[in-house]
Amino acid sequence: MSDHANEMSRPLNRRDFLKSSAGMAGALSGAALAGCSEMRGMGAGFGPEPVARPMDVVRIAYVGVGGMGTGHVGNLLKIEGAEIRVVCDIREKAVANAQQLCVEAGKPKPEGVCAGPRGYLKICDREDIDLVYTATPWEFHTPVCVAAMKAGKHAATEVPAAITTEECWELVETSEKTGKYCMMMENCCYGRTELMVLNMVRKGLFGELLHGECGYLHDLRGSKFNGHGGALWRTAYSIKRNANLYPTHGLGPVAQYMNINRGDRFDYLVSMSGPSRGLNEYCAKRFGPDSPQARQKYALGDVNVTLIKTYNGLTIYLVHDCNLPRPYSRINTIQGIKGIFEDYPPRIHIEGRTEGHEWETLEKYQEEFDHPLYKKMADKSKGAGHGGMDFIEDYRLIECLRTGQPTDQDVYDAASWSVVTALTETSVANRSRSVDFPDFTRGRWKTRPPLGIIEG
Repeated sequence: MSDHANEMSRPLNRRDFLKSSAGMAGALSGAALAGCSEMRGMGAGFGPEPVARPMDVVRIAYVGVGGMGTGHVGNLLKIEGAEIRVVCDIREKAVANAQQLCVEAGKPKPEGVCAGPRGYLKICDREDIDLVYTATPWEFHTPVCVAAMKAGKHAATEVPAAITTEECWELVETSEKTGKYCMMMENCCYGRTELMVLNMVRKGLFGELLHGECGYLHDLRGSKFNGHGGALWRTAYSIKRNANLYPTHGLGPVAQYMNINRGDRFDYLVSMSGPSRGLNEYCAKRFGPDSPQARQKYALGDVNVTLIKTYNGLTIYLVHDCNLPRPYSRINTIQGIKGIFEDYPPRIHIEGRTEGHEWETLEKYQEEFDHPLYKKMADKSKGAGHGGMDFIEDYRLIECLRTGQPTDQDVYDAASWSVVTALTETSVANRSRSVDFPDFTRGRWKTRPPLGIIEG
Protein backbone atom coordinates (compact mmCIF):
# COMPACT_ATOMS: atom_id res chain seq x y z
CA MET A 1 0.00 0.00 0.00
CA SER A 2 1.42 3.41 -0.95
CA ASP A 3 2.40 5.93 1.71
CA HIS A 4 -0.32 8.55 2.18
CA ALA A 5 2.13 11.41 2.50
CA ASN A 6 3.61 10.57 -0.89
CA GLU A 7 0.14 10.32 -2.41
CA MET A 8 -0.68 13.79 -1.09
CA SER A 9 2.50 15.29 -2.50
CA ARG A 10 1.31 15.02 -6.09
CA PRO A 11 -1.75 16.70 -7.65
CA LEU A 12 -4.92 14.68 -7.31
CA ASN A 13 -8.24 15.14 -8.99
CA ARG A 14 -11.34 13.78 -7.30
CA ARG A 15 -11.63 10.68 -9.47
CA ASP A 16 -8.00 9.66 -8.94
CA PHE A 17 -8.26 10.22 -5.24
CA LEU A 18 -11.36 8.09 -4.89
CA LYS A 19 -9.74 5.22 -6.77
CA SER A 20 -6.49 5.40 -4.81
CA SER A 21 -8.22 5.73 -1.45
CA ALA A 22 -10.58 2.77 -1.87
CA GLY A 23 -8.09 0.38 -0.28
CA MET A 24 -6.61 2.82 2.21
CA ALA A 25 -9.49 3.44 4.61
CA GLY A 26 -8.02 1.29 7.35
CA ALA A 27 -4.76 3.25 7.44
CA LEU A 28 -5.73 6.88 6.88
CA SER A 29 -5.01 9.28 9.72
CA GLY A 30 -7.67 11.47 11.27
CA ALA A 31 -6.15 14.57 9.70
CA ALA A 32 -6.18 12.98 6.27
CA LEU A 33 -9.77 11.86 6.68
CA ALA A 34 -10.79 15.41 7.51
CA GLY A 35 -9.36 16.65 4.23
CA CYS A 36 -10.51 13.92 1.88
CA SER A 37 -14.01 15.12 1.11
CA GLU A 38 -12.77 18.63 0.37
CA MET A 39 -10.39 17.23 -2.24
CA ARG A 40 -13.12 15.11 -3.82
CA GLY A 41 -14.82 18.28 -5.03
CA MET A 42 -11.70 20.19 -6.07
CA GLY A 43 -11.24 20.90 -9.72
CA ALA A 44 -14.42 19.16 -10.76
CA GLY A 45 -16.63 21.11 -13.10
CA PHE A 46 -20.37 20.79 -12.88
CA GLY A 47 -23.34 21.35 -15.06
CA PRO A 48 -26.61 23.13 -14.44
CA GLU A 49 -29.22 21.64 -12.17
CA PRO A 50 -31.60 19.46 -14.19
CA VAL A 51 -34.79 21.10 -15.43
CA ALA A 52 -37.51 18.94 -16.95
CA ARG A 53 -40.15 19.89 -19.47
CA PRO A 54 -43.74 19.12 -18.47
CA MET A 55 -45.29 16.00 -19.94
CA ASP A 56 -48.94 14.99 -20.01
CA VAL A 57 -48.16 11.30 -19.58
CA VAL A 58 -45.17 9.70 -17.85
CA ARG A 59 -44.28 6.45 -19.60
CA ILE A 60 -42.59 4.14 -17.12
CA ALA A 61 -40.29 1.14 -17.22
CA TYR A 62 -40.20 -0.57 -13.84
CA VAL A 63 -37.09 -2.59 -12.97
CA GLY A 64 -37.34 -5.03 -10.07
CA VAL A 65 -40.94 -6.01 -9.40
CA GLY A 66 -40.57 -7.99 -6.22
CA GLY A 67 -42.04 -6.88 -2.90
CA MET A 68 -41.53 -3.11 -2.97
CA GLY A 69 -41.58 -2.99 -6.76
CA THR A 70 -44.98 -4.66 -6.86
CA GLY A 71 -46.28 -2.15 -4.33
CA HIS A 72 -45.07 0.77 -6.42
CA VAL A 73 -46.58 -0.70 -9.58
CA GLY A 74 -49.90 -0.94 -7.76
CA ASN A 75 -49.64 2.71 -6.73
CA LEU A 76 -48.69 3.94 -10.18
CA LEU A 77 -51.69 2.20 -11.70
CA LYS A 78 -53.90 4.50 -9.62
CA ILE A 79 -52.11 7.76 -10.45
CA GLU A 80 -53.39 9.91 -13.30
CA GLY A 81 -50.86 10.41 -16.06
CA ALA A 82 -48.72 7.37 -15.20
CA GLU A 83 -48.42 4.60 -17.80
CA ILE A 84 -46.45 1.43 -17.14
CA ARG A 85 -44.99 0.37 -20.49
CA VAL A 86 -42.40 -2.21 -19.38
CA VAL A 87 -41.75 -4.37 -16.32
CA CYS A 88 -38.37 -6.01 -15.84
CA ASP A 89 -37.11 -8.60 -13.38
CA ILE A 90 -34.76 -11.60 -13.31
CA ARG A 91 -37.72 -13.82 -12.37
CA GLU A 92 -40.39 -14.63 -14.92
CA LYS A 93 -42.97 -15.14 -12.18
CA ALA A 94 -42.43 -11.62 -10.87
CA VAL A 95 -42.77 -10.15 -14.36
CA ALA A 96 -45.98 -12.09 -14.99
CA ASN A 97 -47.40 -10.99 -11.65
CA ALA A 98 -46.74 -7.31 -12.40
CA GLN A 99 -48.27 -7.65 -15.84
CA GLN A 100 -51.37 -9.24 -14.32
CA LEU A 101 -51.72 -6.37 -11.85
CA CYS A 102 -51.86 -3.96 -14.78
CA VAL A 103 -54.45 -6.01 -16.62
CA GLU A 104 -56.62 -6.37 -13.52
CA ALA A 105 -56.51 -2.59 -13.09
CA GLY A 106 -57.94 -2.19 -16.58
CA LYS A 107 -54.65 -0.98 -18.07
CA PRO A 108 -52.77 -2.30 -21.10
CA LYS A 109 -50.50 -5.24 -20.41
CA PRO A 110 -46.93 -3.92 -20.25
CA GLU A 111 -44.13 -5.64 -22.09
CA GLY A 112 -42.18 -8.03 -19.88
CA VAL A 113 -38.39 -8.26 -19.89
CA CYS A 114 -36.65 -11.12 -18.11
CA ALA A 115 -33.06 -11.15 -19.28
CA GLY A 116 -30.78 -11.59 -16.30
CA PRO A 117 -29.21 -9.05 -13.90
CA ARG A 118 -28.44 -6.56 -16.68
CA GLY A 119 -31.76 -6.89 -18.42
CA TYR A 120 -32.50 -3.25 -17.60
CA LEU A 121 -30.05 -2.26 -20.34
CA LYS A 122 -32.53 -3.62 -22.87
CA ILE A 123 -35.15 -1.05 -21.92
CA CYS A 124 -33.19 2.14 -21.25
CA ASP A 125 -32.72 2.97 -24.93
CA ARG A 126 -36.38 2.62 -25.80
CA GLU A 127 -37.97 5.77 -27.21
CA ASP A 128 -41.35 5.09 -25.59
CA ILE A 129 -40.02 5.48 -22.02
CA ASP A 130 -39.73 8.69 -19.98
CA LEU A 131 -38.90 7.28 -16.54
CA VAL A 132 -36.97 4.23 -15.35
CA TYR A 133 -37.93 3.35 -11.78
CA THR A 134 -36.07 0.65 -9.86
CA ALA A 135 -36.61 -1.42 -6.73
CA THR A 136 -33.79 -3.91 -7.22
CA PRO A 137 -31.23 -5.01 -4.59
CA TRP A 138 -29.02 -2.14 -3.45
CA GLU A 139 -26.02 -2.79 -5.68
CA PHE A 140 -28.11 -2.25 -8.83
CA HIS A 141 -29.65 1.10 -7.84
CA THR A 142 -26.89 3.31 -9.20
CA PRO A 143 -26.20 1.25 -12.37
CA VAL A 144 -29.89 1.30 -13.34
CA CYS A 145 -30.24 5.03 -12.69
CA VAL A 146 -27.04 5.94 -14.53
CA ALA A 147 -27.96 3.82 -17.54
CA ALA A 148 -31.40 5.41 -17.62
CA MET A 149 -30.12 8.99 -17.44
CA LYS A 150 -27.44 8.38 -20.07
CA ALA A 151 -30.21 7.10 -22.34
CA GLY A 152 -32.17 10.31 -21.82
CA LYS A 153 -34.63 9.04 -19.21
CA HIS A 154 -35.45 10.33 -15.75
CA ALA A 155 -34.56 7.92 -12.96
CA ALA A 156 -36.12 6.98 -9.64
CA THR A 157 -34.81 4.45 -7.17
CA GLU A 158 -35.69 2.81 -3.92
CA VAL A 159 -33.34 3.55 -1.01
CA PRO A 160 -30.42 3.80 -0.76
CA ALA A 161 -29.54 5.46 -4.06
CA ALA A 162 -25.90 4.37 -3.86
CA ILE A 163 -23.61 2.26 -1.70
CA THR A 164 -20.24 3.95 -2.29
CA THR A 165 -19.02 7.53 -2.42
CA GLU A 166 -18.00 7.07 -6.03
CA GLU A 167 -21.51 5.94 -6.94
CA CYS A 168 -22.93 9.05 -5.26
CA TRP A 169 -20.71 11.25 -7.40
CA GLU A 170 -21.64 9.24 -10.49
CA LEU A 171 -25.34 9.90 -9.88
CA VAL A 172 -24.78 13.64 -9.40
CA GLU A 173 -22.52 14.09 -12.39
CA THR A 174 -24.70 12.01 -14.70
CA SER A 175 -27.81 13.91 -13.69
CA GLU A 176 -26.12 17.26 -14.30
CA LYS A 177 -24.58 16.17 -17.59
CA THR A 178 -27.78 14.71 -19.01
CA GLY A 179 -30.23 17.18 -17.44
CA LYS A 180 -32.35 14.29 -16.15
CA TYR A 181 -33.84 13.97 -12.70
CA CYS A 182 -32.71 11.27 -10.31
CA MET A 183 -34.97 10.94 -7.29
CA MET A 184 -34.38 8.60 -4.39
CA MET A 185 -37.80 7.50 -3.20
CA GLU A 186 -37.48 8.09 0.53
CA ASN A 187 -41.02 7.28 1.58
CA CYS A 188 -40.53 8.32 5.21
CA CYS A 189 -40.44 11.96 4.11
CA TYR A 190 -44.12 11.50 3.20
CA GLY A 191 -45.43 10.07 6.45
CA ARG A 192 -48.22 12.07 8.04
CA THR A 193 -46.16 12.84 11.14
CA GLU A 194 -43.04 13.81 9.19
CA LEU A 195 -45.03 16.08 6.88
CA MET A 196 -46.79 17.68 9.84
CA VAL A 197 -43.52 18.32 11.67
CA LEU A 198 -42.03 19.82 8.50
CA ASN A 199 -45.01 22.17 8.35
CA MET A 200 -44.43 23.11 12.00
CA VAL A 201 -40.77 23.79 11.30
CA ARG A 202 -41.56 25.98 8.31
CA LYS A 203 -44.06 27.98 10.35
CA GLY A 204 -41.47 28.62 13.05
CA LEU A 205 -43.10 26.66 15.84
CA PHE A 206 -39.75 25.34 17.12
CA GLY A 207 -37.82 28.54 16.43
CA GLU A 208 -34.24 28.25 15.27
CA LEU A 209 -33.36 24.59 14.92
CA LEU A 210 -30.38 23.23 16.83
CA HIS A 211 -30.49 19.43 17.03
CA GLY A 212 -32.09 16.34 15.51
CA GLU A 213 -32.17 12.65 16.34
CA CYS A 214 -33.07 9.87 13.94
CA GLY A 215 -32.34 6.33 12.89
CA TYR A 216 -33.51 3.00 11.64
CA LEU A 217 -34.27 0.76 14.61
CA HIS A 218 -35.98 -2.35 13.30
CA ASP A 219 -35.64 -5.98 14.32
CA LEU A 220 -34.69 -7.53 10.97
CA ARG A 221 -33.31 -10.82 12.26
CA GLY A 222 -36.18 -12.84 10.87
CA SER A 223 -36.21 -11.17 7.47
CA LYS A 224 -32.44 -11.58 7.11
CA PHE A 225 -32.83 -15.35 7.28
CA ASN A 226 -36.24 -16.07 5.75
CA GLY A 227 -34.73 -17.22 2.46
CA HIS A 228 -36.37 -14.65 0.19
CA GLY A 229 -36.69 -10.92 -0.40
CA GLY A 230 -34.04 -8.89 1.39
CA ALA A 231 -32.48 -12.05 2.82
CA LEU A 232 -31.10 -12.75 -0.65
CA TRP A 233 -28.89 -9.65 -0.48
CA ARG A 234 -29.38 -7.60 2.73
CA THR A 235 -27.71 -10.26 4.90
CA ALA A 236 -24.58 -10.12 2.76
CA TYR A 237 -24.02 -6.52 3.85
CA SER A 238 -24.24 -7.56 7.49
CA ILE A 239 -21.43 -10.00 6.78
CA LYS A 240 -19.08 -7.64 4.96
CA ARG A 241 -19.72 -4.05 6.15
CA ASN A 242 -19.53 -2.41 9.56
CA ALA A 243 -21.35 0.88 9.13
CA ASN A 244 -24.75 2.51 9.18
CA LEU A 245 -26.17 0.37 6.39
CA TYR A 246 -29.56 2.06 6.08
CA PRO A 247 -29.46 5.74 7.05
CA THR A 248 -32.02 7.44 4.83
CA HIS A 249 -35.34 6.48 6.48
CA GLY A 250 -34.50 8.38 9.64
CA LEU A 251 -32.12 10.95 8.22
CA GLY A 252 -34.21 12.10 5.24
CA PRO A 253 -36.99 13.84 7.20
CA VAL A 254 -34.53 15.47 9.63
CA ALA A 255 -32.42 16.68 6.69
CA GLN A 256 -35.53 18.31 5.23
CA TYR A 257 -36.39 19.95 8.56
CA MET A 258 -32.86 21.39 8.64
CA ASN A 259 -32.74 22.53 4.99
CA ILE A 260 -29.78 20.32 4.16
CA ASN A 261 -28.52 21.16 0.65
CA ARG A 262 -30.82 24.19 0.76
CA GLY A 263 -29.19 26.66 3.15
CA ASP A 264 -27.06 24.21 5.11
CA ARG A 265 -25.19 20.98 4.42
CA PHE A 266 -23.73 18.02 6.25
CA ASP A 267 -20.17 18.92 7.19
CA TYR A 268 -18.60 15.91 8.93
CA LEU A 269 -19.43 12.85 11.00
CA VAL A 270 -17.98 10.50 13.56
CA SER A 271 -19.24 6.94 13.91
CA MET A 272 -18.74 3.88 16.08
CA SER A 273 -20.21 0.39 16.23
CA GLY A 274 -20.64 -1.91 19.18
CA PRO A 275 -20.08 -5.67 19.22
CA SER A 276 -21.70 -8.05 16.76
CA ARG A 277 -23.70 -10.57 18.77
CA GLY A 278 -27.35 -10.46 17.75
CA LEU A 279 -27.29 -12.42 14.50
CA ASN A 280 -25.14 -15.21 15.91
CA GLU A 281 -27.37 -15.56 18.96
CA TYR A 282 -30.50 -15.55 16.81
CA CYS A 283 -29.13 -18.12 14.35
CA ALA A 284 -27.90 -20.40 17.13
CA LYS A 285 -31.44 -20.57 18.52
CA ARG A 286 -33.15 -20.87 15.14
CA PHE A 287 -30.78 -23.10 13.19
CA GLY A 288 -28.61 -24.63 15.90
CA PRO A 289 -25.28 -23.56 17.40
CA ASP A 290 -23.27 -25.50 14.82
CA SER A 291 -25.21 -24.22 11.79
CA PRO A 292 -23.34 -22.21 9.13
CA GLN A 293 -25.52 -19.20 9.95
CA ALA A 294 -24.64 -19.33 13.64
CA ARG A 295 -20.92 -19.82 12.95
CA GLN A 296 -20.78 -17.02 10.34
CA LYS A 297 -18.75 -13.96 11.29
CA TYR A 298 -20.85 -10.79 10.88
CA ALA A 299 -18.91 -7.56 10.44
CA LEU A 300 -21.89 -5.32 11.25
CA GLY A 301 -22.00 -4.13 14.84
CA ASP A 302 -25.45 -4.63 16.34
CA VAL A 303 -25.74 -0.91 17.11
CA ASN A 304 -24.02 1.78 15.06
CA VAL A 305 -24.09 5.31 16.46
CA THR A 306 -23.17 8.35 14.37
CA LEU A 307 -22.92 12.05 15.14
CA ILE A 308 -23.24 14.54 12.26
CA LYS A 309 -22.32 18.22 12.38
CA THR A 310 -23.72 20.57 9.77
CA TYR A 311 -21.87 23.53 8.28
CA ASN A 312 -24.13 25.91 10.22
CA GLY A 313 -23.38 24.12 13.48
CA LEU A 314 -26.47 21.93 13.95
CA THR A 315 -26.03 18.44 15.39
CA ILE A 316 -27.67 15.14 14.45
CA TYR A 317 -27.64 11.84 16.31
CA LEU A 318 -28.16 8.92 13.91
CA VAL A 319 -28.42 5.24 14.86
CA HIS A 320 -28.70 1.89 13.04
CA ASP A 321 -30.04 -0.98 15.18
CA CYS A 322 -31.42 -3.97 13.26
CA ASN A 323 -29.89 -7.11 14.79
CA LEU A 324 -31.46 -7.12 18.25
CA PRO A 325 -34.97 -7.63 19.69
CA ARG A 326 -36.70 -4.28 19.85
CA PRO A 327 -39.83 -2.35 18.81
CA TYR A 328 -39.67 -0.34 15.59
CA SER A 329 -38.57 3.29 15.71
CA ARG A 330 -37.08 6.03 13.56
CA ILE A 331 -36.76 8.39 16.59
CA ASN A 332 -37.60 11.47 14.45
CA THR A 333 -36.71 14.19 16.97
CA ILE A 334 -36.23 17.86 16.17
CA GLN A 335 -35.29 20.50 18.74
CA GLY A 336 -35.16 24.26 18.49
CA ILE A 337 -34.92 27.22 20.83
CA LYS A 338 -38.72 27.28 21.29
CA GLY A 339 -39.47 23.59 21.74
CA ILE A 340 -39.03 19.97 20.80
CA PHE A 341 -40.81 17.12 19.04
CA GLU A 342 -40.10 13.45 19.69
CA ASP A 343 -41.67 10.50 17.91
CA TYR A 344 -42.41 6.88 18.89
CA PRO A 345 -44.75 7.82 20.47
CA PRO A 346 -45.32 11.29 18.96
CA ARG A 347 -45.18 14.04 21.58
CA ILE A 348 -44.37 17.72 21.63
CA HIS A 349 -43.38 20.51 24.00
CA ILE A 350 -43.56 24.16 22.92
CA GLU A 351 -42.56 26.92 25.30
CA GLY A 352 -45.48 29.26 25.88
CA ARG A 353 -48.01 26.73 24.60
CA THR A 354 -47.30 23.65 26.69
CA GLU A 355 -47.95 23.87 30.42
CA GLY A 356 -45.05 23.24 32.79
CA HIS A 357 -42.40 20.75 31.74
CA GLU A 358 -44.80 18.15 30.39
CA TRP A 359 -45.34 16.62 26.97
CA GLU A 360 -48.44 17.16 24.86
CA THR A 361 -49.85 14.74 22.32
CA LEU A 362 -49.29 15.65 18.70
CA GLU A 363 -53.01 15.31 18.04
CA LYS A 364 -53.59 18.63 19.82
CA TYR A 365 -51.68 20.34 17.01
CA GLN A 366 -53.09 18.34 14.14
CA GLU A 367 -55.90 20.65 13.06
CA GLU A 368 -53.57 23.63 12.94
CA PHE A 369 -50.51 22.01 11.38
CA ASP A 370 -51.56 18.94 9.40
CA HIS A 371 -49.69 19.18 6.10
CA PRO A 372 -51.85 20.21 3.11
CA LEU A 373 -50.31 17.48 0.93
CA TYR A 374 -51.35 14.80 3.38
CA LYS A 375 -54.85 16.26 3.73
CA LYS A 376 -55.24 16.23 -0.04
CA MET A 377 -53.93 12.68 -0.43
CA ALA A 378 -55.32 11.02 2.71
CA ASP A 379 -58.25 9.28 1.05
CA LYS A 380 -56.37 8.31 -2.12
CA SER A 381 -53.47 6.83 -0.15
CA LYS A 382 -55.56 4.61 2.13
CA GLY A 383 -54.45 1.01 1.98
CA ALA A 384 -51.12 1.77 0.31
CA GLY A 385 -47.84 0.61 1.80
CA HIS A 386 -46.41 2.02 5.02
CA GLY A 387 -49.56 3.84 6.05
CA GLY A 388 -50.04 5.50 2.67
CA MET A 389 -46.66 7.21 2.44
CA ASP A 390 -45.61 5.00 -0.48
CA PHE A 391 -48.55 6.20 -2.55
CA ILE A 392 -47.90 9.86 -1.74
CA GLU A 393 -44.25 9.64 -2.78
CA ASP A 394 -45.21 7.96 -6.06
CA TYR A 395 -47.87 10.59 -6.66
CA ARG A 396 -45.40 13.40 -6.10
CA LEU A 397 -42.85 11.86 -8.47
CA ILE A 398 -45.39 11.68 -11.28
CA GLU A 399 -46.87 15.10 -10.46
CA CYS A 400 -43.46 16.76 -10.60
CA LEU A 401 -42.63 15.17 -13.95
CA ARG A 402 -46.02 16.06 -15.41
CA THR A 403 -45.81 19.69 -14.31
CA GLY A 404 -42.09 20.22 -14.88
CA GLN A 405 -41.34 20.90 -11.22
CA PRO A 406 -38.11 19.84 -9.53
CA THR A 407 -38.65 16.66 -7.55
CA ASP A 408 -39.08 17.06 -3.79
CA GLN A 409 -35.92 15.01 -3.19
CA ASP A 410 -33.28 15.57 -5.83
CA VAL A 411 -30.02 13.95 -6.82
CA TYR A 412 -28.07 15.99 -4.26
CA ASP A 413 -30.30 14.64 -1.50
CA ALA A 414 -29.93 11.13 -2.87
CA ALA A 415 -26.15 11.43 -2.73
CA SER A 416 -25.87 13.25 0.60
CA TRP A 417 -28.21 10.90 2.46
CA SER A 418 -26.86 7.71 0.89
CA VAL A 419 -23.14 8.51 1.30
CA VAL A 420 -23.53 8.15 5.06
CA THR A 421 -22.96 4.40 4.74
CA ALA A 422 -19.56 4.78 3.11
CA LEU A 423 -18.47 7.57 5.45
CA THR A 424 -19.52 5.75 8.60
CA GLU A 425 -17.69 2.64 7.40
CA THR A 426 -14.51 4.70 7.11
CA SER A 427 -14.97 6.33 10.51
CA VAL A 428 -15.70 3.04 12.27
CA ALA A 429 -12.60 1.48 10.73
CA ASN A 430 -10.46 4.37 11.96
CA ARG A 431 -11.38 4.49 15.65
CA SER A 432 -14.25 6.91 15.07
CA ARG A 433 -12.16 9.66 13.55
CA SER A 434 -14.12 12.41 11.85
CA VAL A 435 -14.83 12.13 8.13
CA ASP A 436 -15.90 15.03 5.95
CA PHE A 437 -18.97 14.90 3.76
CA PRO A 438 -18.46 15.65 0.09
CA ASP A 439 -20.30 18.78 -1.00
CA PHE A 440 -22.24 17.27 -3.86
CA THR A 441 -23.81 20.67 -4.60
CA ARG A 442 -20.33 22.28 -4.86
CA GLY A 443 -21.47 25.35 -2.98
CA ARG A 444 -24.96 25.63 -4.42
CA TRP A 445 -26.43 24.76 -1.01
CA LYS A 446 -25.75 28.35 0.05
CA THR A 447 -28.33 29.78 -2.35
CA ARG A 448 -30.75 26.93 -3.12
CA PRO A 449 -34.22 27.68 -1.71
CA PRO A 450 -35.66 25.43 1.04
CA LEU A 451 -38.25 22.81 0.21
CA GLY A 452 -41.60 24.55 0.52
CA ILE A 453 -44.92 23.34 1.87
CA ILE A 454 -46.33 21.43 -1.07
CA GLU A 455 -50.04 21.88 -1.60
CA GLY A 456 -50.49 18.86 -3.85
